[in-house]
Amino acid sequence: MAELNQLNHPWLVAVWPGMGHVALNAGVYLLSKLEMTAIAEFEGGDLFDVNQVEVNDGLIQPARRPRNRFFVWIDPQKKHDLLLFIGEAQPPIGKFPFCRQLIAYAKELGVERVITFAAMATNMRPEHPSRVFGAATDQEGVEELRKLEITILKNGTIGGLNGVLLGAAALSGLRGECLLGEMPQVFAQVPFPKASLAILEVFTIMTGLQIDLEELAEQGRAVEEQLGELLHRVEEQYGPQPGISSSEEEEREFATEFEESTSSDEEPREKTGYRYEGPDEVISPNTEAKIEELFARATTDRSKAFELKRELDRLGLFKKYEDRFLDLFKKKEEN
Repeated sequence: MAELNQLNHPWLVAVWPGMGHVALNAGVYLLSKLEMTAIAEFEGGDLFDVNQVEVNDGLIQPARRPRNRFFVWIDPQKKHDLLLFIGEAQPPIGKFPFCRQLIAYAKELGVERVITFAAMATNMRPEHPSRVFGAATDQEGVEELRKLEITILKNGTIGGLNGVLLGAAALSGLRGECLLGEMPQVFAQVPFPKASLAILEVFTIMTGLQIDLEELAEQGRAVEEQLGELLHRVEEQYGPQPGISSSEEEEREFATEFEESTSSDEEPREKTGYRYEGPDEVISPNTEAKIEELFARATTDRSKAFELKRELDRLGLFKKYEDRFLDLFKKKEEN
């Protein structure tokens, strides 16, 4: 851990699960393409509770709280090293104390700037471009976002840790911004990688990072086509759907109203009770073999990890394999 005392003007990016996997997908893409390394696990203590346990083949698995992990990338250009925080869940209580602790740790590492990723659900259609909305903790940050042609959020609130963390950062004297990728509100529970791509396009300009975004763009095009076809069939049978615009002009009008409202990227609360996931029914031997092959490939070359993430998303299995996936980024000698 000695190298952490010598970080060069580090910035912190923080992401949590939320609408459309927008923030998490963008964070994991950075994790994969920069081949980042796990450096610490942040304990949330009693702020997190356990709402459910996993059952595999009739065996109840040991209960555990959601994990919160830090990863690091050392900038060879010595401009800004990058810290990435990935939280598995947002605490149901004590969000502000949690964020104060996180910011205190970040300041110990010399972090100069905090950036959170989030989703902005609007009435956009899947085939239309995803815009990026933004807000900052100071006027200089707002002006920087304007120069990047980001739509500035006006009056309202940002719900969840995406906003609270920046409030805690501002209180501690750290600069910060929230970048929100636009996605269709009617598909809020479906991964929407085009919004993640829009965020990273802005982020790479802000940081000067050189990252190949084509793999994420390809995933975005595939999802856009699937959702577009689905929406077309629904509208063909039932007519125009509420919450979906018919043109980009209508979207802009809606966004003006929406900016005055509230943006929340918190995950919906899970229902209590037993939820059968049926892994033996879902994961065929061929599928399992393919997943194992992708894990082996990503273990050898961490830049291939997003290919694995994309397949797990397609199968709806990322949550099941999340721990194992993030463990790919432990220090190499630990793999």
